[in-house]
Amino acid sequence: MGIAEWRGQLQRGEVSARELTDQLLSRIEAVEPTVHAYLEVTAERARADADRIDAARVAGEELPPLAGVPLAIKDNLCTAGIRTTCSSRMLEHFVPPYESTVTERLWGAGAVLLGKTNLDEFAMGSSTETSYFGPSRNPWNPERVPGGSSGGSSAAVAAGECLAALGSDTGGSIRQPASFCGVVGLKPTYGRVSRYGLVAFASSLDQVGPFTTSVADAAELLQVIAGADPRDATCLKAPVPDYRAALSQPVKGLRVGLVRECFEAEGLSPEVKASVLAAAAQLEALGCELVEVSCPRFNDGIATYYVIAPSEASANLARYDGVKYGHRAEGAGSLAEMTARSRAEGFGDEVQRRILIGTYALSAGYVDAYYKKAQQVRTLIRRDFDRAFEGVDVLLTPTSPTTAFRFGAHAEDPLAMYLADLLTIPANMAGLPAISLPCGFDGEGLPIGLQLITGVLQEERLLQVAHHYEQAAKVLASRPAAALVP
Repeated sequence: MGIAEWRGQLQRGEVSARELTDQLLSRIEAVEPTVHAYLEVTAERARADADRIDAARVAGEELPPLAGVPLAIKDNLCTAGIRTTCSSRMLEHFVPPYESTVTERLWGAGAVLLGKTNLDEFAMGSSTETSYFGPSRNPWNPERVPGGSSGGSSAAVAAGECLAALGSDTGGSIRQPASFCGVVGLKPTYGRVSRYGLVAFASSLDQVGPFTTSVADAAELLQVIAGADPRDATCLKAPVPDYRAALSQPVKGLRVGLVRECFEAEGLSPEVKASVLAAAAQLEALGCELVEVSCPRFNDGIATYYVIAPSEASANLARYDGVKYGHRAEGAGSLAEMTARSRAEGFGDEVQRRILIGTYALSAGYVDAYYKKAQQVRTLIRRDFDRAFEGVDVLLTPTSPTTAFRFGAHAEDPLAMYLADLLTIPANMAGLPAISLPCGFDGEGLPIGLQLITGVLQEERLLQVAHHYEQAAKVLASRPAAALVP
């Protein structure tokens, strides 16, 4: 059931918010032992939220746009009075005293909080395997990863444990798990959605966005969470358009650019390539014009990212020193020893690896050779996109080179894991909006994701094209039987 359909049923009194909430809590109880999408289920809070919506409806009050919609929230978004751990031992017991802007807007719109979802520690990873609390599993095949870092949110939506969820995307952490789990994942323009209350990883790249089962639902959530925020200096003041109205706009005549470098990318699965090209043909049948374009530095994005993101992480994570909050090592003989031991005990291997890479890249004698050079390449990537959009309205690529891989497949080779984000990182480098939506399945029945990218603040166009493709292709109308997806 989509959000619009749910809203209509609720307003007509055909179903209550409490009934839907109880149904989803029962679903969570049934599948969580296998999926492990949630770190904390807030059942008591959820029922109270739902009861307030039902009382308002009975009293004849006008219901807000997300009234009674049960949501899951990635556990790196602060929720007042509810633990926010970032899946790290460092913040295992941290309870924020304030609410993030995006969650504050959701609760103001009537949404119901079901719980906080699992992620790679501090959002650093592509599989949720770096979570201190153990990995989430892919509902299509529990032997496969759900992607990351927002793997818990994508798995929760795919397994029917919520109507929608929020995640964060630094280099593909919404779109890649959406691709692996066969759901819709949207990364807005950088600054379109406030980052206030999002625990920082790489501040110039981080962006909050929704996971949903349809493009229309993604538009519903974006409508609520987008907009200026005086508490976030990087948040844009541009007016928020009507994203829901954009869905019905025709796509005939739009020019869709197929990025040549993406279809020649290292490790691209032939099944993924064929499925995405078939999706492009579907858009052509809808009246779009297909155009091959070149972004010469597209595949340089990953090397650029793994200089810039760790550098920003090393600065952002310096605040975790065992003094103010977070894990504190016991028995240290000095402040310096306590800080060093607290970080060694509190951070996992992947987080420590990225802090060390970033610290090295920013160190005297290397900052010009690595960090400054990476920022220059980032500018060139953005210019490639600018040139591409002079001739097309939207770019089309695969979301990930492969479908969901097995647990432990890249345990001994972190660089192989990093390549899972090869095709998603460039949009973050340029601050562009991008969406992943299902476009088919591989030979093992695992979902394949299609990525669409538009220019800055062109979410309307992005949602428009994605919605028309989704309605025409009906990919999930014949989804195969899977262990946890009915």
